[in-house]
Amino acid sequence: MNVRTPRLGGGLKGVLAATALAIGLTMLSTPALAAAPTKGGTISVATIGEPPTLDPMSSTADLVGILTQHMFETLYTFDAKWNVTPLLAEKLPEISADGLTYTIPLRTGITFHDGAKMDAADVVASLKRWTETASRGKQAAKLITSIEASGDNAVRIVLKQPYAPLTALLAMNNSAAVVMPKGKLASPLTEFVGTGPYQLKARVPDQYIQLTRFEGYKSRDGEPDGYGGARKQYLDEIRFVPVTNANTRIESAVAGQYDYVDSLPVESRDKVRAGRSELVMLEPFGWPRMVLNTKQGLMADVKVRQAVQLALNEEDMLFAAFGNKDFYTLNGDLYPKGYPWATQLGAKVYNKGDAAGAKKLLDEAKVANPTIRILTSQQYEFHYKMALVAAEYLKAAGFKVDMQVVDWATLTQRRQDPALWDVFITHSPFLPEPALIDFPSKDAPGWWDTPRRNQTLDAFNQARTPDERVKLWKDVQQAVYDEVPFIKVGDFNAQAARAKTLEGVTPAPWPYFWNAYKTAK
Repeated sequence: MNVRTPRLGGGLKGVLAATALAIGLTMLSTPALAAAPTKGGTISVATIGEPPTLDPMSSTADLVGILTQHMFETLYTFDAKWNVTPLLAEKLPEISADGLTYTIPLRTGITFHDGAKMDAADVVASLKRWTETASRGKQAAKLITSIEASGDNAVRIVLKQPYAPLTALLAMNNSAAVVMPKGKLASPLTEFVGTGPYQLKARVPDQYIQLTRFEGYKSRDGEPDGYGGARKQYLDEIRFVPVTNANTRIESAVAGQYDYVDSLPVESRDKVRAGRSELVMLEPFGWPRMVLNTKQGLMADVKVRQAVQLALNEEDMLFAAFGNKDFYTLNGDLYPKGYPWATQLGAKVYNKGDAAGAKKLLDEAKVANPTIRILTSQQYEFHYKMALVAAEYLKAAGFKVDMQVVDWATLTQRRQDPALWDVFITHSPFLPEPALIDFPSKDAPGWWDTPRRNQTLDAFNQARTPDERVKLWKDVQQAVYDEVPFIKVGDFNAQAARAKTLEGVTPAPWPYFWNAYKTAK
């Protein structure tokens, strides 16, 4: 279902409603007219590649989140309208009047995959590891005074100052605050033990990751509700298979080789429709961006970053990547129309393709070696195509380009080392809470850390009312345009494919397969 996003009013209700509409009215709901669910069976899911890790705390990669959300669970998650909803927590936190103390009651009777019972000590230990390991956790840690148990079945988080995004950060499935047994919190993880509906049985690198039903799983009551609500375990087994070549994924979708094929290039739409699978569309899905290394090397100079921003023609990048305006929208603002977070601040710096102006800024920076190392991967083919076009515009502005094409797992590893790259290309779905985007974290690759960044983000995160936060978001976005920690390329749609025999799966930014089941058709 393709749904254009309408403009809604301000406030968080508008954010959540707009987000649900933006990704399709049925994105996270149970499909209508589906056959009655049956238990049993195995599905195979073709992913874009091998995950760099199965530790959901240590990576912001979507691929890691897609896989590990079946094994591990967080205190909170998102419902069908992108409201934060309890998962391992019994209910939403009790927040003190000054906004500094969050008391989180826990569900009881929850069992880990190793048979141990979850209690507050496990949650406290896991959250402390999150603040030390995860980029989102490190972001929150700077504002946390203490994390402690409040009896066996509740935890208390005390903050130094009000921090509106906290529960949303606790709900994310990558760089995630998952709960694990306190005795198995090694760094790096050696045992992957969670509370999720499926558990790890085998991992054969570059071949498959095998998950099987966890018989001790305790689902929430009620019906499925987005990522929240009941998580029903119809399938016996889920196999995630890395299929790194985009054309191979297309052909496998046409042939019906897999039950679900993720991340299909847009030009494959008609071919997939004519094959044995059904097309799964998310419109609009999110935004690709070029992340600049502000910590070290060429991009540490803000004038050089501004030169890159001025040099690019994002319209050509989007056309090269997607080839059809049905799949992209030219938009330099961080959110599209219809979100209260949308602004119209980007016009002054977006889609300029100004080689002369960019060269002038580069000359003013007095750079000895203007070579940009662009890190990209063909596993996300649209990343690679955008990188090729960007390289030509940068060369016209006086830069030299060193294109480093690697597999996605290698890219996510290399981007952790500021000595190895200047620019990498990534993407993100549109999220209801801006703090969930990884760039606010000083610890995320790119490492944006300036007085202006700190001032604008601190004011935004401490605001106590939705309307005040919407107003202050404009200051954050202007800081992004002026200091250029990253460059948004535009808005885009995404597509995948599912077998006609697979039910209970609806389009979602991070596809999940609890609630999924197989039919005979």
